[in-house]
Amino acid sequence: MNNPTAAMLVIGDEILSGRTRDSNMHFLAGVLTEKGIPLAEVRVVADDHLAIVAAVRALSAGYTHVFTSGGIGPTHDDITADAIAAAFGVPITHRADAMALLGAHYDSRGLPFNEARQRMARIPDGAFLIDNPVSIAPGFTLNNVNVMAGVPSIFQAMVASVMPKLVGGPPLQSLTLRLLRGEGDIATRFAEIALDFADLSMGSYPFTQDGRYGTNLVVRGTDRSRLDLAMAALTGAFSE
Repeated sequence: MNNPTAAMLVIGDEILSGRTRDSNMHFLAGVLTEKGIPLAEVRVVADDHLAIVAAVRALSAGYTHVFTSGGIGPTHDDITADAIAAAFGVPITHRADAMALLGAHYDSRGLPFNEARQRMARIPDGAFLIDNPVSIAPGFTLNNVNVMAGVPSIFQAMVASVMPKLVGGPPLQSLTLRLLRGEGDIATRFAEIALDFADLSMGSYPFTQDGRYGTNLVVRGTDRSRLDLAMAALTGAFSE
């Protein structure tokens, strides 16, 4: 049985402009790896309705799980919820349960639950709320798409809320062989060994050390015995 797969959609002009550095992808990849759900694709799109709709439809059709980050706040450019609703052809309304959560939150702080804050209670029909213990405003899951905030602390809290509900596969493991040889010196033999272990993911990652070229050969998979065999083959082929 193949492991389920995942994709991520990062939404926001601030990411594409370089104003904000995205850390959510790195966090999500690590959590999904532990869950046995490979993160197979990441896309970054602007705060553009049609671009978000197209990306959501494509990723939802191609992967078991999709995670989005960004664009579910109270301002005019937070358009993710509307785009998700459009992607799946469902209405979006102020949900009573989300309104109650947010209303109680702002009331307890003596802050007005104004129209802008009420925007965060607009949820597509048929979606399930994702808990947000950090700032209360919920994310939501519609079909196989999990919609989350872009602020890293909130994104991480929402991921923690979602993960127990997902069925994963065998955890992905990796082994690394570090060589003080350039990729050009090992590429041919490495490709031959990779063909013998087509069930594993095998990649080469160059580095420099004290003016010398080196390469990390990384083998990934779910079967530890196969990983050990591949590593033995690589060690034998490139022993110095």
